[in-house]
Amino acid sequence: MPNLTTRMGRDENSPARWVARSCPVCGSKESAKLFRKQTLGIVRCGKCSMVFADPIETGWADGTYYDQLSGPFYLSQAKLEGDYAKPRFARELKLFRRFCTRGTVLDVGCSTGGFLYQLRTRFPNEYPTVGIDVAGPALDHAASKGTRVVRESYPECRLPDASISAITFWAVMEHLENPRLFLAKTARLLEPGGVCFILVPNYESLAVRVLGFKYRYIFPQHVNYFRRATLRRLVAAEPSLGVVHETSMHFNPLVIAQDWRGRGEFVPDQQRADLLKRTTAYKQSRAMAPLKVLLGGMESILGSLNLADNSVMVLRKTAG
Repeated sequence: MPNLTTRMGRDENSPARWVARSCPVCGSKESAKLFRKQTLGIVRCGKCSMVFADPIETGWADGTYYDQLSGPFYLSQAKLEGDYAKPRFARELKLFRRFCTRGTVLDVGCSTGGFLYQLRTRFPNEYPTVGIDVAGPALDHAASKGTRVVRESYPECRLPDASISAITFWAVMEHLENPRLFLAKTARLLEPGGVCFILVPNYESLAVRVLGFKYRYIFPQHVNYFRRATLRRLVAAEPSLGVVHETSMHFNPLVIAQDWRGRGEFVPDQQRADLLKRTTAYKQSRAMAPLKVLLGGMESILGSLNLADNSVMVLRKTAG
């Protein structure tokens, strides 16, 4: 069997080091084992029912693995084509515009800068943008596309307090050893009335219910597995950030079809990138228009039932 851990970012010649965790939501040290998927142990908090990985490799905890992944994964042709294609952030942009029509935008975990590029391209006069990440090669690409980048850990970054109109976490919170630190920093950086957007994989989704541990997004990079209730508990720790909107969005039946046939192994990065490229091509094809209408209807129904692939929450900072 190939070394799947190496494929996820670790140097195969370096021994893995592990970090034990408390609950990322409530801080409790009491947890019960749920299941194991190859090298990944999943537990449930005995106090708040948050599901998370414990222990985790230090490279995922301190972010060094993401810098290693920048070249082979984030900068692969398939991944870049998918991230920079027009349909990629269509739902996120629609939601974003609903709650923020202008102002300075900070994208946390911006990677190669696809979201900020789309935002500036479509609305060139409304949004000064900043991207922050710890993955150097990915940030180099974002900068080459005109994004102002900050090469620091977000909790320690030196941006001025109360200087940002909107902060986005698109598929980021699930990667963080301690997401509470990131929310605390967000509360400081947002201006009064500013908004925060959080999108995470939905652990209550149809895909998870059908596939269980075989779901491809139960893998080492994802150290937190949020239900709507546990995401609410997380954001409640910052009283200055109030929830103004909740929904679930995105649905990709190809993921269910592929993972159902699999054996529950970690899906290689290139295979995930290729599926993103393939899905994007379907969305851009005129011949697929009738199917897109059908899938859009299914996504709408699943979203209303909180069964779509991702949970989304919008927070607003109180003006007081």
